[in-house]
Amino acid sequence: MALYVMKFGGSSVGDIERMQRVAKRIIEKQDEGHQCVVVVSAMGDTTDDLIDQARLLNPNPPAREMDMLMTVGEQISIAMLSMAIHHQGREAVSFTGWQAGFETETEHGRARIVDIRPAKVLNALDAGKIVIVAGFQGTTADGEITTFGRGGSDTTAVALAAAIQADTCEIYTDVDGIYSTDPRIVKCARKLNEISYDEMLELANLGAAVLHPRAVEYAKHNNVRLVVRSSFNYNEGTVVKEEASMEQGAVVSGIAYDKNVARITIRGVNDLPGVLAKMFGELASAKIDVDIIVQSGVMNGKADFSFTVSLEDRLGALNVIENIGGELPYEEVTSEVDLVKVSIVGAGMVSHPGVAAQMFKAISDQGVSIKMVSTSEIKVSCVIEAGKLNDVVSALHTAYGLDTEEQAFVGGPQDRR
Repeated sequence: MALYVMKFGGSSVGDIERMQRVAKRIIEKQDEGHQCVVVVSAMGDTTDDLIDQARLLNPNPPAREMDMLMTVGEQISIAMLSMAIHHQGREAVSFTGWQAGFETETEHGRARIVDIRPAKVLNALDAGKIVIVAGFQGTTADGEITTFGRGGSDTTAVALAAAIQADTCEIYTDVDGIYSTDPRIVKCARKLNEISYDEMLELANLGAAVLHPRAVEYAKHNNVRLVVRSSFNYNEGTVVKEEASMEQGAVVSGIAYDKNVARITIRGVNDLPGVLAKMFGELASAKIDVDIIVQSGVMNGKADFSFTVSLEDRLGALNVIENIGGELPYEEVTSEVDLVKVSIVGAGMVSHPGVAAQMFKAISDQGVSIKMVSTSEIKVSCVIEAGKLNDVVSALHTAYGLDTEEQAFVGGPQDRR
């Protein structure tokens, strides 16, 4: 007998028929002799609908009240799934995030987990019950309800798997596993049998939507065996593990892209010690994450530099820069949207020179200019104009030998929560 944590995203429980199918699948797992803890997201578009309704009432709703609202979707899912399991003849019990023992930091909308005390979960398992836990939510030490942000149900599942020492954490979605790139763009994308935590973390951070980065971090830190598989079939999924065996000749494992990119350029900044520290310190204080930073050459004691932020942080970043203009004078600040970050990821890049040059050539062959570049040991990212994204991703996929003749993808949009 093994202990499984099974996470089902919003599309997997999107309607009554799918909810019944998920209940049947959980019962099948129990029939194999295993204990099951199930983490679920809100049904379908419930969360987006709640957000839209809230903003009709208040375009800038308080973060605390949004957390109160946003947790409702998951609570509907856990109760309904428990009912479906009971109807199929098994005992199940549903818990909110706080009932399951999730204590978090105080920041609303993107709280991090501080501690998990899963006594209720373990007691219910000992009683032979299937346990259903609401993803994406917890409470602070003083009882304030918080949420973990997009992808938070993945984090709930992996963190809970670590806390109860589950044998496997299965993330069920609407694709068969992790692919070499988005199969909606490249129809011959290859499903990976396994991938390392580090590669998966890079892909997740760079835009791959199948797993949330914090969930992968949690899995790596706690050595949680993670499997991504489809809730619509019984195909073998992709195993995320410490070290994945490298396919013969494979240098790049996957290609990711991120459309949530804005570039800000500041020209004519005094080239003095501490200027960049002050600038980016102010951005950090405003909770604005900065990604790629590029400084150009210095002329007449002045420097130009550019950096990228998410689209939703663009106006906030511009406001921060404007507010510190008196302390750190500059000649001009501009921003640019309609950009995308395209990235290649692979553990094999470490020992293979020329990987970046091959990427640059593949992009230039599509008539696309590269605006910014960022590298690490296992990834290269390029910021380009968004218009030819599909052509660039397809060209890179071919250039690194990732194409397969199999038709890779059947299903709808990937779960993001």
